[in-house]
Amino acid sequence: MLVLVRDNNIDQALRALKKKMQREGIFREIKLRRHFEKPSERRVREMSEAVRRTRKLLRKRMERDGY
Repeated sequence: MLVLVRDNNIDQALRALKKKMQREGIFREIKLRRHFEKPSERRVREMSEAVRRTRKLLRKRMERDGY
């Protein structure tokens, strides 16, 4: 990951780095890897995330299309 520092403006570069890391999901992955997660717990979590994503997509589609 590359972030350019322009005019020695480190604050702006740090904000850009944090935004890139957030978009890539690095913070979320670090949080998940702090403790061991059993494979069964992982499957349950991933299934619930998939359901949540699907419901969110359907809600957005209902608002946009109206059906």
